[in-house]
Amino acid sequence: ALVAEDGLQVIGAGFGRTGTLSLKKALETLGVGKCYHMAEVAANPQHVKLWRAAWRGDNPWERLFEGYSAAVDWPAAAFWQRLIWVYPEAKVVLTVRDPESWYRSAQRTIFESMKGGLRSEGATWRRRLRLGIGEFRRRPRRRMAQEIIVDGTFGGDLDDKANALAVYEANVARVHDEVPADRLVVFDSNDGWPPLCQALDLPVPDVPYPRINTTEEFVERWRGGNPNRAMRESR
Repeated sequence: ALVAEDGLQVIGAGFGRTGTLSLKKALETLGVGKCYHMAEVAANPQHVKLWRAAWRGDNPWERLFEGYSAAVDWPAAAFWQRLIWVYPEAKVVLTVRDPESWYRSAQRTIFESMKGGLRSEGATWRRRLRLGIGEFRRRPRRRMAQEIIVDGTFGGDLDDKANALAVYEANVARVHDEVPADRLVVFDSNDGWPPLCQALDLPVPDVPYPRINTTEEFVERWRGGNPNRAMRESR
């Protein structure tokens, strides 16, 4: 049976660059449990094949989410329509952002990195070698992201702004249409802890809401040759 008796308590349906890494940190701070994010794919390279298999119709959810209580960001966000049936008790958190602001951020960060940009200029040969090794290690994840995000979600063209915005807004509308109101949490990270905690029926912690992975931090991390550093530090 696809329906799990336990597993995910929170399913993130929002696209990357809507505050998903901050939400990961927030959920873990609230005690929800370990939260899956694209960063987890870097830590678990064997998951790449599982995600690609899922895109082709397999259901490797127990293997992917073993030990996790939440999943946000891509690639999980591309599967929320299936995951809400696999985990029928889970809350669905739709992270939102002004569409124009989202596109500007996505274009400068994840879209540019998927196209092979954000490379460091003027690096020494040793640093270029290190960056090249890092790029080689990222190739399986890049192919997975190409299949699920670039081609599967955006139709293969990340530079078509009108199309990207239409896809973003269609996802938001689809979540509103298909997720029951009593399961849906629409969340803007600018609002901080109160609406998130109220929706999840959890107390507001006595710490600031996390603000992680800004555009500047993302670009600096990639150009520094360590795209997973801030993600590891956020855990």
